[in-house]
Amino acid sequence: MDRSPRLLDHLRGKARARGVEDRVRTVQADLDAAWPDLGTVELVWASASLHHLTDPDCGLREIFESLRPGGLLAVVEMAGFPRFLPDDVGRGRPGLEARCHEARAEAHAESLPDLGSDWGPRLSRAGFTVEVERPITIDLRPPLPEPTARYAQASLRMLRSRIAGKLSPDDLATLDHLLDSGGPDGVVRRDDLTVRTERTLWAARRP
Repeated sequence: MDRSPRLLDHLRGKARARGVEDRVRTVQADLDAAWPDLGTVELVWASASLHHLTDPDCGLREIFESLRPGGLLAVVEMAGFPRFLPDDVGRGRPGLEARCHEARAEAHAESLPDLGSDWGPRLSRAGFTVEVERPITIDLRPPLPEPTARYAQASLRMLRSRIAGKLSPDDLATLDHLLDSGGPDGVVRRDDLTVRTERTLWAARRP
């Protein structure tokens, strides 16, 4: 379930490619508007999505009502945006990615105030019994699989789109240089990328 038809079409394509299209049903919905009638379900998996809701506590109550007694909600939420670059990327001032994250945190404090919430108490208030709370630390170091560079480039492009107005001209120029696919030291050509991030998993059951 997603509000983006493009992402749902991508999912259906993946399901077709794996021969499981008949086991997958997609639902386009804007959960800030109205929740669709899904009937009674056994499992809800919400990955890096609850913080996007205008009223996530209302969303949790809707999920609670959709689950059968004994049904499970699994929530995975991020502590922050993934980090990929070394402190010194070889041009511009060191600390570029840290400054990008500071600008992102400032922007998200306005647009995504629930990012980084402690979801355990909120799940309890919605009626759930929290059975598991597990932090997940991801710290992947070179050598990394080839798709890592494309993932880093796509993530940093998305980050740029949100913070461009908050960066200095020099930092913005350095970031654009790194995002240039043809550049000799661009993200897609670097061998010093890492993937560093933190997530937390909550598993909560409807009594």
